[in-house]
Amino acid sequence: MGRKEKLIAKLKSNPKTFTFDDLETLLGYFSYYINNKGKTSGSRVIFTSEEHKTKILLHKPHPRKELLDYQIKQLIEQLEKENLI
Repeated sequence: MGRKEKLIAKLKSNPKTFTFDDLETLLGYFSYYINNKGKTSGSRVIFTSEEHKTKILLHKPHPRKELLDYQIKQLIEQLEKENLI
């Protein structure tokens, strides 16, 4: 099982340890890139892709590194809607 498959399995298990770095790596496999929405975006980030119609908007967690439960749930729903996982 490759890194991409391991990250997908980790995401689907709704872990408390899925970090923002894990998210960036996983979305990178699906051709999404991070965009900070300008200088005044604060912790808001958007992941966009030219291949996929969905944009993924999240608040970058701070001071912790792990995503919250609702963020993981939203992410799973969006990736399933795009038939990526």
